[in-house]
Amino acid sequence: TVNDSAQCLFQNQYIFSDVSEDSFGVINRLWNINNEKSEKSESVNYRFASDGFKQISLWVESQMGCVDTLEQVVYVKPMPNPMFSPLRDYYCEESGKFQLIPVTPGGFFNGKNVVSLIKLNKITASFQGEYLAKVEAFNPGHSSKDRIGLYIIEEAERQGILHTGDTIIETTSGNTGFSIAMVSLIKGYKCILAVSSKSSPDKIDMLKSMGAKVYVCPAHVAADDPRSYYEVAKRLHQEIEGSVYINQYFNQLNSEAHYKSTGPEIWNQTNGSVTHLIACSGTGGTISGTGKYLKEKNPNIKVLGVDAYGSVLKKYHETREFDANEIYPYRIEGLGKNLIPDATDFDVIDKFIKVTDEESAHTARNIALSEGLFVGYTSGAV
Repeated sequence: TVNDSAQCLFQNQYIFSDVSEDSFGVINRLWNINNEKSEKSESVNYRFASDGFKQISLWVESQMGCVDTLEQVVYVKPMPNPMFSPLRDYYCEESGKFQLIPVTPGGFFNGKNVVSLIKLNKITASFQGEYLAKVEAFNPGHSSKDRIGLYIIEEAERQGILHTGDTIIETTSGNTGFSIAMVSLIKGYKCILAVSSKSSPDKIDMLKSMGAKVYVCPAHVAADDPRSYYEVAKRLHQEIEGSVYINQYFNQLNSEAHYKSTGPEIWNQTNGSVTHLIACSGTGGTISGTGKYLKEKNPNIKVLGVDAYGSVLKKYHETREFDANEIYPYRIEGLGKNLIPDATDFDVIDKFIKVTDEESAHTARNIALSEGLFVGYTSGAV
């Protein structure tokens, strides 16, 4: 039901709070549209979003102008192909209902969340073809790293490596750390993170807010320098009894998580019509696992990796040689590397393209202004 808590914030936005779980469903709405000539009713398009717990925001897109009065709400079954709608993330097949968080009743993490593909319109208007963004911000931890954080931890549990009260240690530029801290908190593990100093202060504060102990390490040192976040994490793992080091850069489960989730999702969401995958490469897990799956489905699919100036990945892909002369400081978090990660399958990637800090920052800003998507510099790099 919709009660008096519906408030008009703008001309065409209503917010419904205190909505019961039974109210969730794909909504076919009948609105009273008032104009000078006559009173009409029409079904209008919609978008559905949630703050995750208590409030649903409903935006109305009406070609007939401002909606003046909400007359009636009718709940029906899901639309046949809600490919571009965040709604599909919130539908629980077991219960036949939509829920406040994009998972089934078992809790946050059950492997059934499917992240939306959203069509880009304005920023790609001058390009041929159709461009879809896999918006991983719809994950509970707001990034694709939820996939590997949960997958690697649960695999460690399955193999008997992790036990109650153990400590999970990881190197991170922010997102992986947040996902691991979140999973650790829910599952009851202690979490220690070695973080690059390139990570923004707000990311570091978020890690601490999830209960993680954080060591901030200098970004612009060699990977084998004792001060680097790689070496700090290794040292902590050696010193702390009952600890498990995730080591995403050299853990094949990183790419395996995306092979089993991101790849199949993109293939199914595009009905097998995807022709190119463009993704940033840091650890390489996302692009390697996703690209491997897609190429198995269609060998003609091209996989394009995005690297940063100041990183060694593009040069290594082309020559299979590590060139330390490629390394110099840059600002983009989570893109490129000063080492060669084992998690990257360079044979899956057809081509690398390098981008600058400035290009990435300006494009991220343009995406927000043109598409209404608030994204980070790595998304801007793509």
